[in-house]
Amino acid sequence: MTDQVRLTAWVHGFVQGVGFRWWTRARALELGLVGYASNQRDGRVLVVAEGDRESADRLLALLRSGSTPGTVDLVVESWDTTRGDLSGFVER
Repeated sequence: MTDQVRLTAWVHGFVQGVGFRWWTRARALELGLVGYASNQRDGRVLVVAEGDRESADRLLALLRSGSTPGTVDLVVESWDTTRGDLSGFVER
């Protein structure tokens, strides 16, 4: 069985008002992850995703890929065990 993880990623840059959350949701659903992408008051987007480690790593790589809407300057991630309190993947 693949390890289940919780990825929390703070995405810095020009990532609000450009379809970034929608794009992130689409990629996460393709990867079978659950969670959310949420605009923050300071201009960052908070991405929280749970699922298998390989899929979460792939999402993190996509967030850093340069192929996102807008411009990502920095992604700061942390890893934790799953909480199991998420379903689907939503934009907040």
